[in-house]
This record gives sequence, C-alpha cells and structure tokens, in this order.
Amino acid sequence: MKIAFVGKGGSGKTTLSSLFIRHLAAAGHPVIAVDADINQHLGPALGLDEAEAATLPAMGAHLPLIKDYLRGGNPRIASAETMIKTTPPGEGSRLLRVCEDNPVFDACARTVRLDETSVRLMATGPFTESDLGVACYHSKVGAVELCLNHLVDGREEYVVVDMTAGSDSFASGMFTRFDMTFLVAEPTRKGIAVYRQYKEYARDFGVPLKVVGNKIQGADDLAYLHSEVGDDLLVTVGHSDWVRAMEKGRPAHFTQLEEHNRQALGKLHATADGAYAHRDWERYTRQMVHFHLKNAESWGNAKTGADLAAQVDPAFVLFEGAATPQPA
Repeated sequence: MKIAFVGKGGSGKTTLSSLFIRHLAAAGHPVIAVDADINQHLGPALGLDEAEAATLPAMGAHLPLIKDYLRGGNPRIASAETMIKTTPPGEGSRLLRVCEDNPVFDACARTVRLDETSVRLMATGPFTESDLGVACYHSKVGAVELCLNHLVDGREEYVVVDMTAGSDSFASGMFTRFDMTFLVAEPTRKGIAVYRQYKEYARDFGVPLKVVGNKIQGADDLAYLHSEVGDDLLVTVGHSDWVRAMEKGRPAHFTQLEEHNRQALGKLHATADGAYAHRDWERYTRQMVHFHLKNAESWGNAKTGADLAAQVDPAFVLFEGAATPQPA
C-alpha cells in the first residue's frame, strides 16, 4: 500500500508522516519510508542524528543502477539510458517488492531502528552545489517515481512517502501512484489554498484525498477547517509533548504518545486500508502509461533520441501477483 503525505511547507507533514511510519512499524507491518521532499527532514524525524542523516544514500545518485536493474530483460527498452522517470514496466522488467532484498534497496535504503522495530528509509537526496542554478527538484524525485512505477505492494505492506511541499508533485504523474494521499493542513488561508489545488488536480485522476488538520488551537480553528474542506477533513492532531521531546532528540517510547494522537493515527491507518480495497490495477497501469506518453512527447524523446512511446507494453498490467525475472 502506497501512502503520501503532502501539504504546505511548515504544515507538519514530515512530523505526521514520521508518526504514521512509527505507528505502522509498532503494529508489526513492514514499512519503506521515502523522503521525497526538497528539505530532507524525515530521517531526523525518525530519530537519526544529523551525522546519520547526512550519510543516507541519495536515490538520484544511484539512478543508473536503478534503471539498469528495473529494465531487466524488457525487449522494448533499448538501453537503461533511454529510461526516464515515467518509464512503465513491461514483460521482462524487474519489479520491486517491499519485503525483498535487491540491488536497489541495497544501494538506496538504510535500516532505521524504532524502539523494538525497524523500517527501511530511502531519500531522494538534497540539492548539491553542482545542482544549484542548473537543476530542478523534479530531476531528483525521478528516481522515486521510477521505483514506484515498478513496485508491487500488498495490503499489509506499506510505502509512506513524505512529498515535496505545496503542489509541486503535480509536475509529474507521481501523485497518481498512491492508494491514499493525506494532506496536512493548518487552519489558514494558505493551508486551504494548497488543499484546493490538490483537490482540483486529484479529482480528474480519481486520487483519494483526506485532510489531516494540524496546529489546531481551539474551536474556531476546527470550525474554519470544517467550513473549508467539509467531509474531506478526516482527523485533527493536537499539541504533543512526545513530538516536542523527539524534536529535541530525546524521544520517549512510542507507546507514550498521547492517546488522542494515537487514535488519530489509527484512523489514518483504517482509512488507508479501506482505500486499498478499491485499488484498480488496470487504471493504475493506464495512468502510468498516460504520463509516460506525455513526458515522452514533451521532453523525453528529444532528450534520449528515442521514441519512448515504444517502451509501452500494451498487454502488460501491473498486479499484486506479477512475477519478476531474477537477476542473472
């Protein structure tokens, strides 16, 4: 199950995504956590110190390895160099699974301990000095999108992605890769503006969207959110001494998180589970192809010198039981 946390910068989406990751891990579920934000804060929110967070491998730096592995023996892809962020899988492609070991996870994922459990953490990587002035952040998250396109996940396997702030994620098709998108919103006009952008974009693609109210200080804040987002408001979260201690580098055991916040996380969990029951693999694959063809026409063909539409395998549909060829 793939879950995204989005919202305005500073809304608290990284904190909320890290709490949800801890909740899933504490419940015994396998979790891959992905930091796809331009500001790489998910590692520290999961308890890493600055030195540990700085040593996380950048997925973007391993893009050639990712492409070469996922390409596998797909005859429609002439070379790994012709793969772009939207390249869909086809017959012969290698697929990724949450609970397996593979060269992509070996290179890009690191294990993070959380009390008695652990999760795998992957990160796009921050801007480097060589990127400044010449690269946009979407070139960084391309590795995440390519992996999500080739990921086969089950109902009780979780991939939680802390997305880039605002509506930037709509610059690619990655926003359609999720079973549930949780938008963290403050009770402000700016927070509601981001919600409205997401709501408008997501509607045309059937993207499930629920709002998590954050930084609620009273009844007026709650009434404001209710009036602006209506039934999309799923839960609200309140002040947390546990989170404040975690931000100081002194987190208590996760079982000591406040009961009202634990209940809110449980509702997020149940809502995500319910969304998975409606996953349509054919639509999921069709949307993947749609955005690949758009990217191929707008820039991919010119960049690679290849007809990227030919990479689409019209008979292929990704599904939970899809087989993947093993590396030689």
